[in-house]
Order: sequence, then structure tokens, then C-alpha cells
Amino acid sequence: MAIARSDICTAMNDKFHDVIGLFRIQLLLTVLFIFFKFIRPSVLAGSYPDLFKIILLSLPNFFESIIGLITLTGIALVANDSIHVKWQLKPNVIYVVCMIVSGIYVLAQELDIINLRKNDTMDINDVIFSIIGLLAGYTIIVLRRPRILSKSDTTI
Repeated sequence: MAIARSDICTAMNDKFHDVIGLFRIQLLLTVLFIFFKFIRPSVLAGSYPDLFKIILLSLPNFFESIIGLITLTGIALVANDSIHVKWQLKPNVIYVVCMIVSGIYVLAQELDIINLRKNDTMDINDVIFSIIGLLAGYTIIVLRRPRILSKSDTTI
């Protein structure tokens, strides 16, 4: 019995449905990140109230934290699916580990312990927005509870 290509694609989409959902959220947040990065020079040049400037200039850090956490979670879920069932981690463990790793990376970068950006200055508002972004990202992940269906759940 031959399996049609569309059946295989449907099974793959079903299996990775949650990861694809995370990717869609990532896409939206990436557009917002680019928009706020794009308007940064005009915000700096304008005579806006300080609170408005702080929010607009720090929002990219907020989005970047969420994007990073979602990316890491998606990669970890796919990697976890590729190992033997005996050694796989439960999704909740993956969520927590990804949150911890993302938090370490974001804080290390914001506090200039590691420096992967050019011309980046340490700003406490960026740190605050990054932490809020991590918490928002973790909330998104916990509420969506993404997982990859097991092989027995996706049989054709």
C-alpha cells in the first residue's frame, strides 16, 4: 500500500503543529522587533517625553527575549523528539530549562558579560524590558504547552 505524499505532509504538520504555532508567534514578534528598531533613530532625534522614549527604545529588548525563548523551546522540543524515548525529557522540564538558559543568556548580554552586539551600552531599562519579555515568553509557552506528538500519535 503506497502512502501519498500529502498524507506524509499532513502527518508531519500534525506532529509539529505546536512548533509551527510557536514559529507563527515568532514571525509576528520579529516584525514588531524590526519596526521598533527601524523607528529608533527618529525617536532619539525627536523631542518626546522621556517615558515614551524609554518604552519605545526598550521594546526591541522585550521582543528579542520572547523570540529567543520561543526559538530555544522549539529547537529543544525537536531535539528531544529525535532522541530515544527512554531519554526524552518531559515538556515541562524543557520549558523550565529553556527559560533558565534564555535568562542566563539575556542577562549576560544585557549586563555586558558577553558582548555579541556592536555599540551596545548597558541600560537598566533594557534589562527590565528583557526580564519582562522572558516572563511574557514563558507565560506564552506555559499557556500554549507546545509539544511534539509521539510517533504513535501521528501514524498514518
